[in-house]
Amino acid sequence: MNIGEAARRSGVSAKMVRHYEALGLLPRVLRTEAGYRQYGADEVHTLRFIRRARELGFSMAEIAELLRLWQNRERASADVKRIAKAHMADLDRRIAEMSAMRRTLEHLVHGCHGDQRPQCPILDELAEPAAAPPAAPPPATRALPSKAR
Repeated sequence: MNIGEAARRSGVSAKMVRHYEALGLLPRVLRTEAGYRQYGADEVHTLRFIRRARELGFSMAEIAELLRLWQNRERASADVKRIAKAHMADLDRRIAEMSAMRRTLEHLVHGCHGDQRPQCPILDELAEPAAAPPAAPPPATRALPSKAR
């Protein structure tokens, strides 16, 4: 099938199919004499895998590793679980950051009269100099970097 049909069957745009192929997530496919890519059921299945992993928010590096594990029938499920757990931890961190942002905005919106006056605590807060970032923890307590990034 051509790229348009593969894209339609997988739910991925033709542009993203080319992108995934350029990244090496999808192996290079055969081409016709005219240079058109020809995809089969295996490529469509791989594209669906990639699409689902993207829907869950996995990074391209994580997807590459998951694809490698998926295609290796002798894989250890512990490796897959490690990637998923690291991704969950990252999601938890991002959710906490977004919740803190929302609480701050909620506080600022509550304090803004929203009328014709020029005074606005939202703009005042945005104009404040940035606070210094928190100091790094001492080396003995610093967490090791995740291998899944």
